[in-house]
Amino acid sequence: MNYSYNGQRVLHDAGQKLSLPNAYDYCRQIAKHHAKTFYLATKFLPKRQQNPIFAMYALLRTVDDLVDLAQDKLSNGQLTRSELNDSIADWKLRLRACYDGKPSNDPILMAWQDTLCHYSIPIELPLDLIDGVAMDIDFKTFETFDELYVYCYKVASVVGLMTVEIFGYSDKEALQHAIDLGIAMQLTNILRDIGEDIDRNRIYLPLEDLRRFNYSREEFMSRTMNGKFVDLMKFQIDRARKYYASADLGIPMLEKNSRLAVGISSRNYSDILKAIEENGYDVFTRRAYRSFYQKLSTLPSIWIKTMISA
Repeated sequence: MNYSYNGQRVLHDAGQKLSLPNAYDYCRQIAKHHAKTFYLATKFLPKRQQNPIFAMYALLRTVDDLVDLAQDKLSNGQLTRSELNDSIADWKLRLRACYDGKPSNDPILMAWQDTLCHYSIPIELPLDLIDGVAMDIDFKTFETFDELYVYCYKVASVVGLMTVEIFGYSDKEALQHAIDLGIAMQLTNILRDIGEDIDRNRIYLPLEDLRRFNYSREEFMSRTMNGKFVDLMKFQIDRARKYYASADLGIPMLEKNSRLAVGISSRNYSDILKAIEENGYDVFTRRAYRSFYQKLSTLPSIWIKTMISA
């Protein structure tokens, strides 16, 4: 079995079992290609933590891609819902086998099984993520923030809970702050991607929030920029920033060598909110982002905040 990624041959297997270093390298390639900010932050971790983080990202990315590809195939008739359910069930079976010490000849599951030998990460967390990304298949607009919160927890906060076990922590309260960072990041994703989601006929913001500012669903879907929408966006950004503020309280609870990476991820993601503001809250036609230079420029202040003042 040969594995390649992004056109590059990563593993060379002539019928023999995959090597663990090659399995981890395969996972690293996935992270490097798909998550530039995440990959940058990971480089500031101790070497012993980098491979487990790459394995975790590759596992979660594979699950996410499984559902994304399935949605496309469902829409054009290449896949039935029954076949998709079988595929998701098969992934859960493979994951359970991995937790039982039988990862099969698969680079991602091999790397993840080795990670589990060193860190205690409950199977319920990746299973929750699978259920969370599956919510996108039969998507239903959220009526309340409580409903959106459940979605954000499953697709993002569980990642924080898995990550914090690898990073290490001194206080159980760090777990709640990890949950809050996941909520903050997913809310940021939702705000940044409003325009793209409209193209998919989706609204991720709770309908109760639209009503709060007397901004109709029809106005949203027609990309109407007005004062009501700006007020709605200010409200959402303020909510996300409160979760980032809570998440920052958990950074000093992490092992010192892990704090900088978390600080970088949190700051660079939260700065997307600033980019939305700089764009005049236009998320319909402009995608908010931070350049690589802008990300690098934040490193000194993040280092001082997380390493010196902690």
